[in-house]
Amino acid sequence: MLEETQETEEIIQRVAALDIGKAELTCCVRVPSPDAPGKRLQEVRAYQTMTRWLLVMTDRLRELGVTRVVMEATSDYWKGVYYLLEAHGFETWLVNARDVKHLPGRPKTDTLDAVWLCKLAERQMLRPSFVPPPAIRQLRDVARYRADLVAVRTAEKQRVEKLLEDAQIKLSVVASDIFGVSGRAMLAALVAGERDPKVLAQLARARLRAKLGLLVEAFSGFFTDQHAFLLAKMLARVDQLDADLAELDAKLQELIAPFAHAVERLDEIPGVGQVAARLLLAELGTDMTRFPTAGHLVSWAKFAPGVKESAGKPKGSGSTGHGNPYLARVLGEAAVAASKTDTFLGERYRRIARRRGKRRAIVAVGRSILVIVWHLLADPTARYHDLGPGFYDTRINADRAKRNHIRQLEALGYRVTLQPAA
Repeated sequence: MLEETQETEEIIQRVAALDIGKAELTCCVRVPSPDAPGKRLQEVRAYQTMTRWLLVMTDRLRELGVTRVVMEATSDYWKGVYYLLEAHGFETWLVNARDVKHLPGRPKTDTLDAVWLCKLAERQMLRPSFVPPPAIRQLRDVARYRADLVAVRTAEKQRVEKLLEDAQIKLSVVASDIFGVSGRAMLAALVAGERDPKVLAQLARARLRAKLGLLVEAFSGFFTDQHAFLLAKMLARVDQLDADLAELDAKLQELIAPFAHAVERLDEIPGVGQVAARLLLAELGTDMTRFPTAGHLVSWAKFAPGVKESAGKPKGSGSTGHGNPYLARVLGEAAVAASKTDTFLGERYRRIARRRGKRRAIVAVGRSILVIVWHLLADPTARYHDLGPGFYDTRINADRAKRNHIRQLEALGYRVTLQPAA
């Protein structure tokens, strides 16, 4: 039985496609032929990626009446071209290279790639990737750089711990954080030349003073001037990174100010704090019209199992695939934080972790958080309402639960007789 589909067969009359490299790009333009109805005219031309040549290309596209420009996401080379064309009023599409893979068995050159991409674009066989507006892009750049610096600082702190282990200084065995107030005072004393374990142990503060005996043993090592030299460099590096992160936090606070209301509402989600809310907005933006439903957002973020079927049978492991790593990191940390709360999300994590394991539970709770975020951003008046940890208990079918328990007891060799409670 023939059924009507949602697609409309429409040819983009004036379209351009760019195959972008670092120093040069190939531009293919396809427009209708004025002399032969149904025929197409095509122009393929190479331009340098310097701004002056990009402006020349822009003038040529405007002269030909091009309405849509499509390009592949090639490294970071696409960004400058995309932003320039966007600023000049073109409908600019960034597409996934996987969606435009050239047919096998055919030659591959920059020219042929540009022509192939243009033909796909004019027939509407491509999907645009999500590129946030300029304000969100600025926020994203700062947030991602901050995340990268946090990773660099963590690596530097790990180097400090390895250096102490090399010197047989077991401070990390006694102190949970060697970069706390007590730990930094002890490390500074080591750099300054202090080697007496008892003197170093007396630098402990607060609860760490209850472990003075252990600290004396921990500092009984072979710390040399070579270790002191390297430790000084590492600590200076950590301090500089701390200062840079403080400046980035101030810049984030400035950029996030227009979205303060959205941050406040996202902060109500269990596991999502102020920092996580800012990072979520940096990756997703506030305009959810790009994602028609929460399912579209979850699929884009790769927090839903991939669909792969052949001969009526599902193939593959059902893994979610690799999505936005910065978004995945934030959702994973939020899911772990939510798992420790007495909320609906916490109970959801514990239920899934018992049956499927902790890793799957983190992905499942991360997906739930992403769905909640979509609803909060799609409706500016919506607020988060927690269903509570007892939500699942109110949805359990009593008869089914009774049958399951009886079956389990009978499997253990018991004969079960039920009597209603008085």
